[in-house]
Amino acid sequence: MKKLINDPKAVVREMLEGVVTTSRHLAILRNENVVVRSDLPDKPNRKVAVISGGGAGHEPAHAGYVGMGMLAAAVVGDVFTSPSVDAVLAGIKAVAGQAGALLIVKNYTGDRLNFGLAAEIATSEGIPTEVVLVGDDVALRDTVSMERRRGIAGTVLVHKLAGAAAEAGLPLSDVARIAGKAAADIRSMGVGLGTCIVPAVGHAGFALEDNEIEYGLGIHGEKGVRRTLMKSADEIVDDVLDVILSDFADASFPACALLVNGLGGTPQMELAIALRHAVGHLERRGIKVERAWCGNFMTALEMPGLSLSVLPIETSRLELLDANTDASDWPGNGAIRYPIVLADEELLAADNRPDLPPGLLSNILRSVALTVATALERAEGELADLDGKAGDGDLGASMVRGAAAIRNLPQASYATPERLLSDLGTAVRRAIAGSSGPFYAAALVRAASHLKGIEIPDEAEWQTAFAAAIQGIADLGGAKRGDRTMLDALYPALDAWIKATSVPHNPHEAFSAAVFAASEGAAMTASMTPRAGRASYIGDRALGVPDGGARAVSVWMQAIEAAFAVSCCR
Repeated sequence: MKKLINDPKAVVREMLEGVVTTSRHLAILRNENVVVRSDLPDKPNRKVAVISGGGAGHEPAHAGYVGMGMLAAAVVGDVFTSPSVDAVLAGIKAVAGQAGALLIVKNYTGDRLNFGLAAEIATSEGIPTEVVLVGDDVALRDTVSMERRRGIAGTVLVHKLAGAAAEAGLPLSDVARIAGKAAADIRSMGVGLGTCIVPAVGHAGFALEDNEIEYGLGIHGEKGVRRTLMKSADEIVDDVLDVILSDFADASFPACALLVNGLGGTPQMELAIALRHAVGHLERRGIKVERAWCGNFMTALEMPGLSLSVLPIETSRLELLDANTDASDWPGNGAIRYPIVLADEELLAADNRPDLPPGLLSNILRSVALTVATALERAEGELADLDGKAGDGDLGASMVRGAAAIRNLPQASYATPERLLSDLGTAVRRAIAGSSGPFYAAALVRAASHLKGIEIPDEAEWQTAFAAAIQGIADLGGAKRGDRTMLDALYPALDAWIKATSVPHNPHEAFSAAVFAASEGAAMTASMTPRAGRASYIGDRALGVPDGGARAVSVWMQAIEAAFAVSCCR
């Protein structure tokens, strides 16, 4: 794996220098990898200093949580390696005053030893220092005793509670009590979808097949406690929460805070999907989620996966979680808005259009539309592949969403051609994002306007509507012939249809000529340099592959022809 680094031995220092460069209230100690608040008052006037840290590779933890209302300092070791006693001691001496210091330590042997010894030395030198261990990882409940469990992402919530308590001016004993009780109450568990690579090592610590996931792994690139086949996001969330909630034993609580934490390589999109289901799962179990956060809080370099943390809360904890902080990577108070799903007033509004009886073409129109939907669904893989070679690869999925929009149309939409095209334009606009949705919606709106009031259009009227649809696409996007877009299938189709109808002809054969021309036009885009759309960004590198949008045109036109042929034979 390629990494954007210089010397593997210098990654931690260079990373921390980058962090403090963009933060006005932070500084880094000259001789140790310790990030400190630079806005603290003189030592006699300082409040309790909350300090945490550990190995690097967990960013934004821990330096991202240094700030008013959270940590006074973060002590950072090499990647996945505990910092030294001297580094921890330097951090304590840099930020602690007469009120003392609280060290929040994840429950790993190296961290316990180094932070613990530093606390003893600091206390012996006149700086009252206490230690709170966090062992929130429930995955190890059948492997080690509770006091030996690892500390993972739930530690960040302990930072927040302790930091807020310290900022409120509470004495060290109270800050330590609040942090210790939270550490004892919080439960977390992680799931890995892949591995990570430590810069100094250069290879992953274990391997996962594409169809495998690892339950119960920590935050250091190590294996978990159980390996299974890949599951859906909802199933994974259910599995994790089942373990977490069962670990509370007989303890019941009506409300909680939820942390959905990415391990470094999981997109925010997927974390939000997990958050959505986790909130619902907890509510179904009678636990109201009062606060929830979703993002990267304590990572394992670039590992894909997530962890969930559940912390029972009551009024005092809620106040501390909501307390202000200027730590750069704390995302806010995480308030949940209920109801979570808001109804769209436009969708709830009654359709005031008259409910027309089915027209003479109703059954034929529905048959054609459903045939198009099936064709687009079958072409998903091909269209995704073509689009992926010149764009972002979402065309296949977009056309499948368009097919779903067709299938969801009510029977009333087939009353007249105008009603069908108008309703489909609205449905497609809502169903398909990106560029395809607006283009097809514009085409359908233009075509519908040209068929207004016409119950049974003749061939010329269909042709006029088709031409108007093409012009709608051209007007909206600004492309023209030869730019390697869907228009390079549509314009040849229109030309061929007009030519075929200019002489005595069979209507089915005339439309078949248009379909053939669309297919030929789509194929010819492989030799065109793109001048519009996303493919234009890669220029000649798109040569040799047909345009996906043009190919989609040929797919649905072929489907119309096939349905037309069936209806003509009845």
